[in-house]
Amino acid sequence: MTETVSESAGPAPIGKTGGGQRGLFVATILVGSFLLFLVQPMVARMALPRLGGAPNVWNSAMLVYQALLLAGYAYAHLLGRLPLHKQVMIHVALLVLAGLTLPVGLVSLAPIAGLSEALWVPLLLGLSIGPVFFVVSAQAPLMQRWFAADPQSGAPWALYAASNLGSFTGLLAYPLLAEPLLTLRQQSLAWTAGFGVLIALVVAAALARRRLPEAAATAAADTGAEAPIGWRTVTLWLLLSAVPSGLMLSTTTHLTTDIFAMPLLWVIPLGLYLLSFVVAFSDRRGAVTSISCVTPVVVLFAGGYAMMSNSSGTLWMVGGTCLLLFCVAAALHGRLYDLRPGTGHLTRFYLTMSAGGALGGLFTALLAPLVFDWAWEHPLLVLAAAALIPLRPLLGWRERDGIEPGVARAVLIVLLTLALLLAWWIGSNLLEPGGALAAMLLSVFLMGIGIMVMAWRGAFVAIVLMAMLGQGGIWTIRATVDGERTRSYFGIYTVRDHAEDKMRTLAHGTTLHGEQSLDPARSHEALTYYGPTSGVGLALSAVPAIEGPHARVGVVGLGTGSLACRARPGQTWTFFEIDPVMLQFSTSGRFTFLHDCTPDARVIIGDARLELGELSPGAFDVLVIDAFSSDAIPMHLLTREAMQVYLRSLAPRGLLLLHISNRYIDLAPVIGTTAQDSGLSALSRLDIPKDGMGYTPSRWIALSRDAGPLNALARAHPDTPWKRLEERAAEPWTDDHASILSHVRWENLTGTP
Repeated sequence: MTETVSESAGPAPIGKTGGGQRGLFVATILVGSFLLFLVQPMVARMALPRLGGAPNVWNSAMLVYQALLLAGYAYAHLLGRLPLHKQVMIHVALLVLAGLTLPVGLVSLAPIAGLSEALWVPLLLGLSIGPVFFVVSAQAPLMQRWFAADPQSGAPWALYAASNLGSFTGLLAYPLLAEPLLTLRQQSLAWTAGFGVLIALVVAAALARRRLPEAAATAAADTGAEAPIGWRTVTLWLLLSAVPSGLMLSTTTHLTTDIFAMPLLWVIPLGLYLLSFVVAFSDRRGAVTSISCVTPVVVLFAGGYAMMSNSSGTLWMVGGTCLLLFCVAAALHGRLYDLRPGTGHLTRFYLTMSAGGALGGLFTALLAPLVFDWAWEHPLLVLAAAALIPLRPLLGWRERDGIEPGVARAVLIVLLTLALLLAWWIGSNLLEPGGALAAMLLSVFLMGIGIMVMAWRGAFVAIVLMAMLGQGGIWTIRATVDGERTRSYFGIYTVRDHAEDKMRTLAHGTTLHGEQSLDPARSHEALTYYGPTSGVGLALSAVPAIEGPHARVGVVGLGTGSLACRARPGQTWTFFEIDPVMLQFSTSGRFTFLHDCTPDARVIIGDARLELGELSPGAFDVLVIDAFSSDAIPMHLLTREAMQVYLRSLAPRGLLLLHISNRYIDLAPVIGTTAQDSGLSALSRLDIPKDGMGYTPSRWIALSRDAGPLNALARAHPDTPWKRLEERAAEPWTDDHASILSHVRWENLTGTP
């Protein structure tokens, strides 16, 4: 291909001058990339009290980072056109100016009326982190250009692998070291110190090039600049960058929504994405070549589950999905590396890569939630990957292999027909009791056909699509056609009727959030976590005796509205709900608890912590906190500061009820320590109801400043005892410092959730 410059075939030998200074440039790139990916989760953590922990909040944050990365790469590209000494002056000056915005913190920006969260969140994060992120993001391409300015330095591409290694290290350092050990204030100050080290390294790198003749630097930078790069190559660069970027975000959504809502799961896809660059941009090509060879097989096997939405994931499913992401990203980035230009086009190449990454993020984080009712972007991106990954046919079906074209076409038609039948049989067996083993065996045969047709790109993509349809895709499509799902910025909800037991359920990802009986005799009965022997059921039935007949009750988290039918005449109820879609389920009649039992209840849309802060002190006698998103932990609703907001909203003898049921996090020690820290008495109720009644196990914590209401609560139901909350964490969670690592139920991560 004439559009690819010949110098890119391999690195030039490292000369004496360049080799001696290579370590300095590697260190500068490593530190910059480390800081870049350390600040990402740090700012997202700072935003928790204002934004919550929904997966789309992280996706929005990633979209901001990709946009700023694109801007930084564009700046590096434009700056690279200037003489080296001017590049140094401008870049160091911008680093110093950006440093004036430190330490890192959120700007004071209230939600803007009429502006959706999908736009307001990026605006908030962009204004908060924009200056330093922009200038640091230019480090990788700019330092490579300065490195390549010395003709004796050799090719700079491996330095990009070092950049992503630094990014990966920074990403892991945050949840494993920074968050558990440092408060947000300390993290911000430490990051500021690291920024100072980065400035010193940039100055040192500039000094290392101070004696380089300007003519030599210009000649080195312009190597290969005369070779034109056509729009087809640029378009391919964009696609090869966009698909892995979008797939990284869609994998996060798909995993946390439909497979395994495991804490800190978002770290894994991003880490694998970064590692793929380390492999793909290495001077040693053995690893990426091997990965590219097996990627089609991985796409056939793991990609076949990309349309699964039946909430039946295990760690094996997580492993397969993550393996798919890593192999696809490494293969596509490896192909991107093979199409790299000469060093004269270095910054343009990285600018295009960044633009592709931003486009992938834009599609997944911004457009998909607005257009799709489910995470359809994930299977679409897997199919796009199947159309782009390198294919090395294992069988010779072409004319050049001695096969007649007519024979090859006939074989292809037969294989595709058989594959279609296999996909149908797989779907049929999945519906049958005990049919999982048969479906697995049929899947192996289907994947074998996929391997056989790798000589035809279109046929290969078709087999991947058939596998998706057979492995649960038909169910997912049916749910969309039947209008069972609704997607908002805060999640993907499924409302489904079950004729066999006359139930209508609401699920958020993998978590059941409530159900209502379609039997008129039970239609007002609170089910799931809210049954008569649950902590909240016992407490609300005792409220008239404890707080009087005119109690004021507040509920954070509407769900199906199940608790509404536990209201008593004379009581005043207020619901807080962050997602307007949840209210629509009640107002449209899909769930009738709210309409039938508390038609006069006030429903406040917005973040409950912020909205409670706007109310008058002592507004409630009872406050129920039930605001989980799938299995995500709303850390900002469980901190010391949040507890003070709740206590401010409660009457002196008020009762606070917290729902802490969770498969993977033990929240009882956190609540116990926070209650002790706030001077509260606490009781715990673990309810394990009998099967078959529509109730599910739950754990509720009751807290109060005054021990009297809790004693009365315990006496009201002697046959269903409450226990004193004895568990304690090392320290309470605060807005400034909280970590879930020590509270993870690791033993639950190995089984089916």
